[in-house]
Amino acid sequence: MIYKRSSALFSEAEKVIPGGVNSPVRAFKGVGGTPIFVKEAKGAYLFDEDGNRLIDYINSWGPMILGHAHKPVVDAVVEKAQKGTSFGMPTEIETKIAELAVSMVPNIDKIRFVNSGTEACMSAVRLARGFTGKDKIIKFAGCYHGHSDSFLIQAGSGASTFGTPNSPGVTQGTAKDTLLANYNDIDNVKAIIEANKDEIACIIIEPVAGNMGCIPPKDGFLQALRTVCDANNILLIFDEVMTGFRLAKGGAQELFGIKADIVCFGKVIGGGLPVGAFAARNEIMDYLAPVGPVYQAGTLSGNPLAMAAGLAMLNELNTKSHIFDSINEKTEYLHKGIAKVLSDNNIVHTINRVGSMISVHFDEGEVYDFTTAAKGNNDTFKNFFHGLLNEGVYIAPSAFETWFITEALTYQDLDFTINAINKVAKTL
Repeated sequence: MIYKRSSALFSEAEKVIPGGVNSPVRAFKGVGGTPIFVKEAKGAYLFDEDGNRLIDYINSWGPMILGHAHKPVVDAVVEKAQKGTSFGMPTEIETKIAELAVSMVPNIDKIRFVNSGTEACMSAVRLARGFTGKDKIIKFAGCYHGHSDSFLIQAGSGASTFGTPNSPGVTQGTAKDTLLANYNDIDNVKAIIEANKDEIACIIIEPVAGNMGCIPPKDGFLQALRTVCDANNILLIFDEVMTGFRLAKGGAQELFGIKADIVCFGKVIGGGLPVGAFAARNEIMDYLAPVGPVYQAGTLSGNPLAMAAGLAMLNELNTKSHIFDSINEKTEYLHKGIAKVLSDNNIVHTINRVGSMISVHFDEGEVYDFTTAAKGNNDTFKNFFHGLLNEGVYIAPSAFETWFITEALTYQDLDFTINAINKVAKTL
């Protein structure tokens, strides 16, 4: 494929934007080459500035469950924009989407909207600290909860792709309050808690990790976390920025039958617009200002465009629950197809899948945490990525990212993708 226009645009961007991008993983540092500049998208397809059509498997990193430019979402945004884009004042639509979200998700009574997943996770941790009166938190190596200082300790995803898992600018004072555990290792978690008795406010986790590839929780791991949190007066925070409203109406809590104390949302809840949220039961949420002492605020929080897009998206998912079965079946079909062609071509690989999240790892061992995810052959992945790009298939430009399946994909698209992977596999 020809990418002259994208290359020219990237050169222009580098002059005025650090690295030419506004989020590091977009720079293709993990795979080499020049990033693709998108001109527009519709359904399951991206159309770049050079006129190439690409089947999209990142879908804005998750929110496009129903496809790009989904008409009910676009119509809702256009209608709302004609009445004003931001007020910094309460609007009725905020209450409507809050009521709908609370009705769809287990174990939450109230929800507060913010502007990103980063802000949601940052605020949830502050709330947990305020509620418990304790300072330390446990996060898991390879889990990414945004770029707040507390979370940039072996953060996976773009941090690992870019080669800076611990970012300069994060103070030692902040870092000492973030305790690092191994994903899927409950004994490690218990040892950390024992060594920091009565100091830990919360454990924050992606219930299905998406920033070291798709990493499912081992059987019993999430329940064991719930048990150890209950025994030690620790709040359990589920970062469902990726999994919320995607794995099920009620997200990972519903899928795995595990109650979290605080749940963070993003991506899907805004229908693709910048939005995030965090939610919990009444006694925790009532610790937030203006009711309680924990301060959190934002001029654009609950802005009408994001709320309109999110309400349209959640209404679709709430009234058409068959969508979850459909995208799961498509993901399973893709999984089987990829596994067959890679095996037929003698390519060492492991595939992880949960619902409509899937990742391909070029290593034969089980991938269950950050260490095992890092064992994959990155040179093979780079060739795999660029091979698929040349065939018209766009996956995440990082070996440490999950793919996201959209309902807009047809089985013809999936067969095209499987055939493209077969072609690429012969060259690996």
